[in-house]
Amino acid sequence: MPNIAAASKRLLVGRPVRSERLGGTVLRKRVALPVFASDALSSVAYAPDEILLTLSLAGITAYAVSPWVGVAVVVVLLVVVASYRQTVHAYPSGGGDYEVVTENLGRRAGTTVAGALLVDYVLTVAVSVSAGAQYLVVVAPALRGHQVSVAVVLVVVLALLNLRGMRESGRAFAVPVYLYMGAVGLLAVVGGLQYLTGNLTAAPSADLELLADPGFDAGLTGLAGAFLVLRAFTSGCAALTGVEAISNGVPSFTPPKSRNAATTLALLATISATMLLIVLSLADATGVRFAEDPASQLLRDGVPVGEDYHQDPVIGQIAHAVFADVPLLVALVSAVTGLILILAANTAFNGFPVLGSVLGRDGYLPRQLRTRGDRLVFSNGIVALSVAAIVLIVAFEASVPRLIQLYIVGVFLSFTLSQLGMIRHWGQALRVEVDPARRTRMRRSRVINAVGFALTSVVLVVVLVTKFALGAWITLVLIAVCYAAMTAVRRHYDRVAAQLVVEDLSAARALPSHVHAIVLVSRLHQATMRAVSYARATRPSTLEAVTVAVDPAETERLRAAWDEADLPVPLTVLASPFREVTRPVVDYVRSVRRETPRALVVVYLPQYVVRHWWEQLLHNQSALRLESRLLFVPGVVLASVPWQLAGEGEDERAARAALGEEASAALPEPEVSPSVPGDVPGAAPAPPGTSTPDPQEHR
Repeated sequence: MPNIAAASKRLLVGRPVRSERLGGTVLRKRVALPVFASDALSSVAYAPDEILLTLSLAGITAYAVSPWVGVAVVVVLLVVVASYRQTVHAYPSGGGDYEVVTENLGRRAGTTVAGALLVDYVLTVAVSVSAGAQYLVVVAPALRGHQVSVAVVLVVVLALLNLRGMRESGRAFAVPVYLYMGAVGLLAVVGGLQYLTGNLTAAPSADLELLADPGFDAGLTGLAGAFLVLRAFTSGCAALTGVEAISNGVPSFTPPKSRNAATTLALLATISATMLLIVLSLADATGVRFAEDPASQLLRDGVPVGEDYHQDPVIGQIAHAVFADVPLLVALVSAVTGLILILAANTAFNGFPVLGSVLGRDGYLPRQLRTRGDRLVFSNGIVALSVAAIVLIVAFEASVPRLIQLYIVGVFLSFTLSQLGMIRHWGQALRVEVDPARRTRMRRSRVINAVGFALTSVVLVVVLVTKFALGAWITLVLIAVCYAAMTAVRRHYDRVAAQLVVEDLSAARALPSHVHAIVLVSRLHQATMRAVSYARATRPSTLEAVTVAVDPAETERLRAAWDEADLPVPLTVLASPFREVTRPVVDYVRSVRRETPRALVVVYLPQYVVRHWWEQLLHNQSALRLESRLLFVPGVVLASVPWQLAGEGEDERAARAALGEEASAALPEPEVSPSVPGDVPGAAPAPPGTSTPDPQEHR
């Protein structure tokens, strides 16, 4: 069974990689762009959907402001990217927002940002994969109605790809990302030429009427209209998600790391902003209709289209309009868009494990998260992210409109606190810097971060106001839960560290004044003899064997065998009127501790080591219960004494190999006690004819 598991792991994940090859896992810019920026680039596929979906509540006239909403989103994107370019130069260690905020604003603020980032990464996977599943339905209509299952399978596939290593996953994802960029570029060029020449056809939904929500009959006029535009803007700001991932991944770039990371950020901003404006412009030119509730909001000849109507995503509708005569290109655009949305989750699969390792190093998360796996990736973080994302996908039924409401809060919370931390960082650096040229650069960086802080603060307030009732409160609760959990983990580690401090080295070197050794026995056989010999070899102050009198006849047979063997170890029999084993042993050990509170009590537990996993079910079960109780008795040390059981047909060969053919033939027949392997001290006898007595089955 272990061999099968190991072979399966090698097949899925690959062969282990030596630690010294860690330096070979760094990425060039052309690979780092799809690895770290796929989330932000892919948001172009659903950010326009969310903008139009929100504006649709006010009717078709509200679509006129969609390009301007896109421009506002692009402005925020460019400012945030410019701010993060300062961050990657100042903090190239990979701590990102968490490191910036912790160092400059304190541990509490840093823990808050860490919680926001962890939640954001989980939501990134859930939103991206759910959106990708919707696009796959366009290409494969047979999957309609199974989006949740498809999304879960996709998360598992992404996790396996990332478990194989960063370079391998980067190479696998690079081609689809560049194909997606090429597909949108082709869409822009062909669609732009058709628009200029007057040959651009209408989108499939252009002939439908869009019914305004009853609360927005007056369109975008008044306070309600302004509120709706702000909601559309915050939904479009989903295009900024993933920007911070590059600041967390600076160590993964080839040298010069900071410069390459900053260049990748600039490429990301340019490409993402251009693609977002192109999609919104083409959506307006082709007359795309995209409603929150298409069954009731979209009308054909004054009649709602009904539940049978399937609403394709915005890029899918644009592709139908631009490539109306080339169905293959329509399918290609939809396929690569769906694929990039799925692969966008890879940004989180790179960011979450790295952040988790930093938090594990600082004691805010389990320290297992800082350990690299066979392929030099943080495997535990990848698995944890996958499980959390699957839970969200199932809970929200892979619904992008429902998940997107949770999405943007954590992003802008981390943005805002990070920019504030950078402002303080530059202020502290200016106090000690004397070089005029460097001071000038620092002042310029501080201005950039100050503008970023002002802008992201405004967006954060708008997000909280417009999306709180729609689900943003859930994100705040999740962040609070993460904060509380991380604080509790850190408090636990601090408490453990304080307890483990060696204050008096001379006392630590001193040996116990008295050692009381107890060997738990059930029968007199080889496992028992090994445990007794092992205990005697340690030369304790006091040594005794202990058994529990569950069956009187069995106990008498053990007494007789013990006396006949003339062992130099006294046998103590514990009464058990209710045929229990664990409680009498624990009570006896506690009584020894009370009588000699300064003594060390060592309990030796003979234990079978079996050859097959299923054999473990037949042995050692009572001992596990006994061991779990004794672990909590102060001043008691447990020592397991293993006895390897040979497989079927191997016991005779092992005896012959150890003793020789002649000696083994002269061996006397062993005295077989009627007990079964897996007994505990004093366990009931086994059926007659059992040939292998249980050694310690207190174990």
